[in-house]
Amino acid sequence: MAATARVLFLPFLLLLLTVLAASARNEEDAQALAALKAALDPSGRVLGSWDPARGDPCGGSFVGVTCDRGAGGRVTGVSLQGRGLSGTLPPAIAGLRRLKGLYLHYNGIKGAIPREIGKLSELADLYLDVNHLSGPVPVEIAAMGNLQVLQLGYNQLTGSIPPQLGNLNKLAVLALQSNQLTGAIPATLGDLTRLTRLDLSFNRLFGSIPSKIAEAPLLEVFDVRNNTLSGSVPAGLKRLNGGFQYVNNRELCGVDFSLLDLCTSSENGLNPSKPEPFGPDGTIKRGQVPQSVNPDTTRSSKASSGVLIVGIVAVVIGAAFCGIFAFSYYRRQKQKIGSSLEVSDSRLSTDHYQQKEACRRSASPLISIEYSNGWDPLSSGGCGSSGEVGDSFRFNLEEVECATQYFCEVNLLGKSGFAATYKGMLRDGSVVAVKSLNKTSCKQEESDFLRGLKTLTILRHENLVGLRGFCCSRGRGECFLVYDFMVNGSLSRYLDVKDGSGASVLDWPTRVSIIRGIAKGIEYLHSKKSNKPSLVHQNISAEKILLDHHFIPRLSVPGLHKLLADDVVFSTLKASAAMGYLAPEYANTGRFTEKSDVFAFGIVVLQVITGRRAVSQLKVGTAVSDLEGLVDLNLDGVFSRTEAAKLAAVAVHCTNEAPSQRPTMEAVVQQLSS
Repeated sequence: MAATARVLFLPFLLLLLTVLAASARNEEDAQALAALKAALDPSGRVLGSWDPARGDPCGGSFVGVTCDRGAGGRVTGVSLQGRGLSGTLPPAIAGLRRLKGLYLHYNGIKGAIPREIGKLSELADLYLDVNHLSGPVPVEIAAMGNLQVLQLGYNQLTGSIPPQLGNLNKLAVLALQSNQLTGAIPATLGDLTRLTRLDLSFNRLFGSIPSKIAEAPLLEVFDVRNNTLSGSVPAGLKRLNGGFQYVNNRELCGVDFSLLDLCTSSENGLNPSKPEPFGPDGTIKRGQVPQSVNPDTTRSSKASSGVLIVGIVAVVIGAAFCGIFAFSYYRRQKQKIGSSLEVSDSRLSTDHYQQKEACRRSASPLISIEYSNGWDPLSSGGCGSSGEVGDSFRFNLEEVECATQYFCEVNLLGKSGFAATYKGMLRDGSVVAVKSLNKTSCKQEESDFLRGLKTLTILRHENLVGLRGFCCSRGRGECFLVYDFMVNGSLSRYLDVKDGSGASVLDWPTRVSIIRGIAKGIEYLHSKKSNKPSLVHQNISAEKILLDHHFIPRLSVPGLHKLLADDVVFSTLKASAAMGYLAPEYANTGRFTEKSDVFAFGIVVLQVITGRRAVSQLKVGTAVSDLEGLVDLNLDGVFSRTEAAKLAAVAVHCTNEAPSQRPTMEAVVQQLSS
């Protein structure tokens, strides 16, 4: 009997030990996530869902956290890209021992990369690019044997590149661009047999390019632009064609590289594919002349110096004629649009580094800004040459194509009947939204279009989405408007929030701040400040109010109607009418005024207070006395009654049926500020 009991008890004991071990592992992950939340999001705005009270981090309630059920419920992924995080990356990250993917790019994370990150032995993808990280690249990263993608670009990292990174034998992408790295390029990077992309551009690296880099068998893209490299370029890099980018390294030289001078040392019979023996000025370093060099070569070269000089003169004259011919041809071709597919650095893709479409070339300094069929708003005879539309706002078509990866569907943010908007990244690392307008949707009168374009370029306010520039293409028949990208999306994302929707609930202070910011933005448009005309927005809605990484509201596409044909503007109003943003007098007059903007603002205020898309100003007028029933229930009663009463009163005042009874936006701003 006792033996039978022991047999039955043994499986139970094993099961109990397994459960206890799994519980301990889950607790370790929970503690690491708690430390991560406290450090990355000290204000508590973003990671509110990471609440231990909600239970297991792998239960689905922790935003951005993925787990592997097969490994006992361990955390395997943290995806928080573009969330507006502004804290630091803590050493406690090492507690997520089963982590395979860490995606924290497009945030404002500062401080150093902790050395403890090297303990994440199973990590395959590490994306920390486009932040404010500083300090050195930790040597400990070299211990992450499963690492395949290491993205640290667009930070303020200093120091040299650790040679130990050459031990990462699974690494396929190493991107360190746009930092402040110094020192030489480690030759050990040539040992990375799986490396496909190596981006070291826009740093302060010096010395020569190790010939071993050219021996990396799978290398497709090698970018060293804008450094201070010198010496001879390894001939093996010619196989990369446009994948090798090297401009703005004045002391580089090489054979058969179109933008490089020939190395002076090659006249002495030295192998130009071996850069190591040469100093920064291209001369031979003492004691490093290869043994294969024949001493008699120097004497024989003197005897033939006369012939050599004659040959050089002939080459120079021939090159001059070729240069003149090439420049003439280039001028004739400058308006043509390059359509070839190029290799991508995949800076915008958050899925896989294998994406191949890309931009190998640097953008041409020439601008493609004209339309076909005689509509040529910015040609030599148009407004652009007279200075009314500044050159500083003009973008090259290639820059726009490269930023959006040739308008890849992956980067499509939204599409309507007359426009499409894409997410993109410019070469300086800034993230933008590119709005494409078809020529047929724009004003056909050249003077009207130019006046509208000029208006867009002079609008500057902290509560407006900033226009970075524009580009008009004859070949595509489109005009592209480049705006700052707003990482937290539109205000509508934060309306009708339900559990499990993925959107966070805005706290009360944030809502009040958003309402004040919107009011200031509209007041700026209506005013004649800063030598700008008074402007009616015409299309204010929760969809047209975007939030930056600090949740500061910005009115999108202000003045866009100045570019669009009247029938296109009219077609955009259907959605606004359905949501109640159109002032009642519009049905009678068909005109927009400042007071119609005020009405739409009042509707938005009601939406922010209630947390709902569908609101009725008539209902609110009778519910002002019942603030508990008016304010968003998701706030659980945590709000200022005084502020709520004031905002409700402002909303009722702004949505008055009679336009004359509505306040001006200047008065609204004063009331909200008091």
